[in-house]
Amino acid sequence: MEELTQKLSNGEMTVQELPMPQLSEGMVLVKNHYSLISAGTEGSTVKAARQNYLQKAKARPQQVAQVMQVLKTQGIVQTYRTVMKKLEAYSPLGYSCAGEVIEVADDVTDFKVGDRVACGGLTANHAEVVSVPVNLCVKLREDTDMALACYNTLGAIALQGVRQADMRLGETCAVIGLGLIGQIVCNLLKASGVRVVGIDVSPAPVATAAKHCADLAMVRNTAGIEDKISDFTGGIGVDAVIIAAATPSLDPVNFAGAIVRKKGTVVVLGAVPTGFDREPYYYKKELQLKMSCSYGPGRYDLNYEEKGIDYPAAYVRWTEKRNMEAFQELIATKRMDISYLTTHTFPLEDAPKAYDMVANKTEPYLGIVLKYDTNKTYKYNSIKIADATNVTSNVGVAFNGAGSYAQGQLLPNLPSDIRRVSVMTNSGATSKRVAERFHFEQCTPNEEDIMNNSDINTLFIATRHDSHAKYVIDGLKNGKNVYVEKPLCLNVEELVEIQKLCEEKQKSVMIGFNRRFSPHAQTIKKKFGSGKMSMIYRCNAGSIPADTWIQDMKIGGGRIIGEACHFIDFMTYICGSKPVKVMASVMPDNQNLNDTMNIIVEFENGSTGVVAYYANGSKAMHKEYFEVFSAGASATIDDFNETKIYTKGKPAKFTTRTQNKGQKEMIDTFFANIKDGKTPIPMEEIFAVTLASFAALKSVQEGGAPVFF
Repeated sequence: MEELTQKLSNGEMTVQELPMPQLSEGMVLVKNHYSLISAGTEGSTVKAARQNYLQKAKARPQQVAQVMQVLKTQGIVQTYRTVMKKLEAYSPLGYSCAGEVIEVADDVTDFKVGDRVACGGLTANHAEVVSVPVNLCVKLREDTDMALACYNTLGAIALQGVRQADMRLGETCAVIGLGLIGQIVCNLLKASGVRVVGIDVSPAPVATAAKHCADLAMVRNTAGIEDKISDFTGGIGVDAVIIAAATPSLDPVNFAGAIVRKKGTVVVLGAVPTGFDREPYYYKKELQLKMSCSYGPGRYDLNYEEKGIDYPAAYVRWTEKRNMEAFQELIATKRMDISYLTTHTFPLEDAPKAYDMVANKTEPYLGIVLKYDTNKTYKYNSIKIADATNVTSNVGVAFNGAGSYAQGQLLPNLPSDIRRVSVMTNSGATSKRVAERFHFEQCTPNEEDIMNNSDINTLFIATRHDSHAKYVIDGLKNGKNVYVEKPLCLNVEELVEIQKLCEEKQKSVMIGFNRRFSPHAQTIKKKFGSGKMSMIYRCNAGSIPADTWIQDMKIGGGRIIGEACHFIDFMTYICGSKPVKVMASVMPDNQNLNDTMNIIVEFENGSTGVVAYYANGSKAMHKEYFEVFSAGASATIDDFNETKIYTKGKPAKFTTRTQNKGQKEMIDTFFANIKDGKTPIPMEEIFAVTLASFAALKSVQEGGAPVFF
């Protein structure tokens, strides 16, 4: 299928052949008929991408600060990889479309093949086929005009702004900014019996609004504009103002304060600053300033958007999906006519020309619609990569998942003498770009292309945590060598199944416990060997929002299973013995995140260790610090930059120029072991460490009671 993509490095736009998007749980696959270019939001993205690097840096000081932090801790090479991964990616564009359902996930019951739908969200791209969560997809009537239905997302955004204004029949609302969203806001207000005052800095959209959707429309610099609005409202002032403009100026929010009545409401819908002047209006009028969040309740909620868990209508009447449905009902019943908004229609292949028009402002425009060839059919075909590495090898590799970590730490460290066969990710754009960048032979949307491919005998799994066990099991059943990023799985049942398969197939699984392969770990191991030790591993983990997928127990497993397993494994390696008993003490928090805790681990050989995993510290402090004590000797590792070994006299130091957590050494060891038929990490250690992670959470649930295994 074809999709429009852009490189953020230089703004290069291409309509290119990509793998079909994957159909995950709770998703529907939609063949697009039309999609809408949001000239404001997408136009800003395109203009930013076409800036030179210095201009990009000046426009994004926060991102520059993040890059400098990576440079400080991880060095030039890793910083370059991080930046270029972002800049050279094929970034999709678009977030509002309409089409027909061509496939539904097994757990989806509200949609069927053939349904006409409108879609919103970050996966509703300018592509021939999109995969969209059910709560971001709404059914359409059979007679709905699909070219208007593709305004779906902008309609919901506008409707949420109107709802925030909380207007009543016969009241008056001013709309500042008469671009595409502003025009839709005016139409919604007019359809609900509200008198509309439209204001913009440009004459053209003012004239359009005056003709179609505003009772009074004026250019912002009109002489006596405040008096004219006062006269229009009988001296009261408008009941509410919806700011749909996008500008760094404070004028919209201050002007809103001037024209709204006492105790009125100002709603910020567009991208404007809110540092308003307290005097003379906001304070004396006791005005209410409200923000409007995108499509409405449910936006940015993982449970709502990805898991499809709806809010009860009795408690949250208007969610983002119900806003979309209400907007589509107004269009279908012709109670609102927005057909005049479409000023341009382009076929998908000419989409770059549409964006050139937006970026260069070569002609006036409002709504720009992309049209698709609806007669085409689509299959889950793999795509060959022209610039593949032609290597003859007994080791053929495929990657399932290739996000930031894989692109920064795994893929760059692959040996040059292996065969790079296939890449599969949720996004076709990511799959193709990763395959090109790292010289794989193909990218695919289909797991069977990997599992049934006899050229592939080694599978890397770098997907979200909840899918690790499934892909490990599939890989083992198909006789693959399996490397999986931590965690191995999320529950004991999955672990038991993996253990059985390893025994039946006489296969091992490699897990990404990279720290044990670091030269810092090797230095300590060489000095201390194995034996009874006391250890402390302190991780200044930093906080992660509760709504992040990692914190979700069903998707990410939480931070103990998802990350603290690293540190249990590290102590297991250093002392040379398996964990057998765990006690955990957690600092309670309102969200029950269990990400600030002490985990006490006892090992088979009598060693003890503490994982001090804290999410409540300062980012200015180094993230990781390890101490070990044994037989009169001690050692420390400070953030995998410096190791000190204490015996007698001055400590011996070992340093690396930049942070080295052992990723390259781990990959080298993994492939060396594949060729020799050996196991890099003993399976009994992998299973024991995984159980210890589960035990830590169980201990928390049981009030800190010890858990034996």
